[in-house]
Amino acid sequence: MTATGDVGVALVALLSVAGAVMLQKPEYNYYKYHPMSEISEWMVDISKQYSDIVTVMEYGKTYEQRAIRLLKIGMDAGAKKKAIWMDCGIHAREWISPAFCQYFVKQILQTYKTDPKIGEMMRNMDFYVTPVLNMDGYIYSWKNSSTRLWRKNRSPGPAGCNCTGTDLNRNYNANWGTIGVSFDCCEQIYCGTAPNSEPETQAVTYFVGNRKEDFLCFLTMHSYGQMILVPYGHPNFTAANYKELMEVGMGAAEAMKKVHGMDYKVGTSPDILYPNSGSSRDWARFQEIPYSYTFELRDKGQHEFELPEDQIQPTCEEAYSGTLHIITYAHNMVFSGAVASTPPMLWTVLVVVGATVGVTTVL
Repeated sequence: MTATGDVGVALVALLSVAGAVMLQKPEYNYYKYHPMSEISEWMVDISKQYSDIVTVMEYGKTYEQRAIRLLKIGMDAGAKKKAIWMDCGIHAREWISPAFCQYFVKQILQTYKTDPKIGEMMRNMDFYVTPVLNMDGYIYSWKNSSTRLWRKNRSPGPAGCNCTGTDLNRNYNANWGTIGVSFDCCEQIYCGTAPNSEPETQAVTYFVGNRKEDFLCFLTMHSYGQMILVPYGHPNFTAANYKELMEVGMGAAEAMKKVHGMDYKVGTSPDILYPNSGSSRDWARFQEIPYSYTFELRDKGQHEFELPEDQIQPTCEEAYSGTLHIITYAHNMVFSGAVASTPPMLWTVLVVVGATVGVTTVL
């Protein structure tokens, strides 16, 4: 080949390398809030990057006909496995919730090969994680400043009502419509026309309900208030395993406090927040899923639903410690019969003193 030809080949090779660098996506930032389009793209990217253990599954559609998708994460065991459920973003304005689901997925995928306990749980259980359940509402909350605090989904109200949306966490068939709800379709806690009337609720109850015997944990992530809520929201009902739920929840709160010094209260909603009915947490426990919890993440009212991005990382770190405590406990009760201790992870403990502000807003 001539010298000119050599130069031409080298130039083509250099341009190819440069093009590859330019096409390479920037590293995903887990410590900023992402719009739905970016979260959806992230789900696809994660499933490609970890194609041996991650699958994107569609299990329903929203009122506006968006596909509701989750990430199924787990090693192929060639047999039916136990499962963990986690959903985020049931309330549109609670942006820290989807941020946590993404962080949770990142953590278990980055550690399952190096952390023996995470690896064991991946072999024994599948994790079903929905980063944003209320996609229509979440997208609407990103529209502009006037919609930022939207809570409900986007289905129209009943005949004669000019308001939009149902509170999905009052719509489940669990003492539906009895306490802590409104039948005024314009209210934030409007529970819908009937239990499971909403397509998003139907998607969860169908998917989980059809394999309820497989699920050990049902974890639903919310904000704000720094609480871990156990069933039930109705004060006249007590979970059969209430004592155990409280003990495990207290262990989770203790694990969370060790991370950044933040206090999380544990109890039923009537005891530490307010009574309510129709929640997904209560529905899951009525389905005999043993460990069902609602997490109310940071803060205690200073920023409410608009938690600054500089608090995403510490919030996710402490929430990961708490959820992992519950998941590890549930796993060990089935696969070793031993009560779980704090998960074997190395945490950097930073004591942070947080201000306590009364919570009066509907969560």
